[in-house]
Amino acid sequence: MITHVDRAIEILLVEDNPGDVRLTQEALKDSKVFHHLNVVRDGEAAIHYLRHEHTFEETVRPDIIFLDLNLPKKDGRQVLEEIKTDERLREIPVVILTTSRAEHDVVAAYALHANCYIQKPVDLNQFWDIFRAIENFWLKTVTLPPEFKPV
Repeated sequence: MITHVDRAIEILLVEDNPGDVRLTQEALKDSKVFHHLNVVRDGEAAIHYLRHEHTFEETVRPDIIFLDLNLPKKDGRQVLEEIKTDERLREIPVVILTTSRAEHDVVAAYALHANCYIQKPVDLNQFWDIFRAIENFWLKTVTLPPEFKPV
């Protein structure tokens, strides 16, 4: 069980929009949960990060991933599929955090085993509310899986 008393919760944010990165950082800055936020700005970097490749050899495995769908180099759907089909990564909860309101994106994300699908609000106050809800559920209430190490 991973709790905020054991160690910092490792969060990977996969987001290419600098404004959304900044909003997320600000929302989490006020968090009462001990966490460490890592940010990558495209889908290809996300996979390298998770597999400890290239410049990400020393990264820590995230406890939770916040994933945008519309990313450069490799879109979020492809990243989600790679995560959920990799036995070393599939246990990591993936929260889709995107502006897409398209029903086919919601259906596709859950078909690829996303743990949650949240549409980013455009209103700043609603954005804060969403992150309070994420914090309360995913970072305070849910028991996250321990680091998975295959034999």
